[in-house]
Amino acid sequence: MSDEPLIDVHTHVVPEDFPPYLGHLIGAPWPGMAPAQACHRHVMISGKVYRTVSHQCWSCRVRLQDMAEQGVAQQVLSPMPELLSPWLEPDDGRVLCRHLNETIASMVAEHPGRFVGLGAVPLQDVAMAIDELDRLLHATGLAGVELPSHVNGRPLGDPQLRPFFEAAAAWGAAIFVHPLRPGDLNRLVGPPALEQVLAFPGEIGLAGASLVTSGLLAALPTLRIALSHGGGTLAMLLPRLRHARGCVPPVGGLLPHDPLDDARRLWVDDLVYDAATLRHLVATFGADRVMTGTDYPFAIMDTDPAAAVEAGAFDAATRRALRGGNARRWLTGAVGPDA
Repeated sequence: MSDEPLIDVHTHVVPEDFPPYLGHLIGAPWPGMAPAQACHRHVMISGKVYRTVSHQCWSCRVRLQDMAEQGVAQQVLSPMPELLSPWLEPDDGRVLCRHLNETIASMVAEHPGRFVGLGAVPLQDVAMAIDELDRLLHATGLAGVELPSHVNGRPLGDPQLRPFFEAAAAWGAAIFVHPLRPGDLNRLVGPPALEQVLAFPGEIGLAGASLVTSGLLAALPTLRIALSHGGGTLAMLLPRLRHARGCVPPVGGLLPHDPLDDARRLWVDDLVYDAATLRHLVATFGADRVMTGTDYPFAIMDTDPAAAVEAGAFDAATRRALRGGNARRWLTGAVGPDA
């Protein structure tokens, strides 16, 4: 077992409460909270229960207790993805993002050595998102931002979103991409929970692929983007993309150089629940690009992240990198294995 402090880059926050909706649209899908059983609250969206969450989502005390049990030295806090709410009107989205950012910033300020914060921006309005990114980085001290895997159907690689990524690169923001509302859920056979289990990997894989095929990663080499859930299907898509580059002319014309080189500019978390799959992630993206992530505190989380790293049977340097070294480089932009 390595003595490298373990950093969990994939954890989520839900505020204990939300401000009342003060916008002008009747029926806006503004989130709220309603009482539930002890230590739990219902997250309400459009008058319906979206998810029932516990005080793990907002209580620093409870988080620290759980971190001690899991052997986690530091958590990276980001909003529950549904709260990113790109479907809101931009002005409403900015108000909600501001509340999320201030909530997470207050948790970081309470325990600065144990928590690092990622905020939210209203990416449905690029100029407004850049302004909020400026504020959350330079006024609240957050390390970066969580983004949805698409913005109301617009892929992250879309040229209209590039000014935001240019600002993020210039300001050194860490970016964490999380699946949100995958399409074609009617093709899943089973309970709604299969959205997270089966649809999230394809959703985040396509999001990552759009960053490659758009040329965004090549154009902005200092951009630090991490994909959640192991990058989903991206590791399996890359061989197909590389093969098509040589035999499908439109794809070859789109990709002037090996797409694997661009993909290796990304980071991914290790939330794949399987040692062989984790080894494949390291082989695909590099031992310097995979980080520990649990999806705390939701049901699908990995409850023993240290064991997940150990199960990969990596050498000592790779174990140290996966436990914490890579996360520090992603968060800060520092270079070197001991950053």
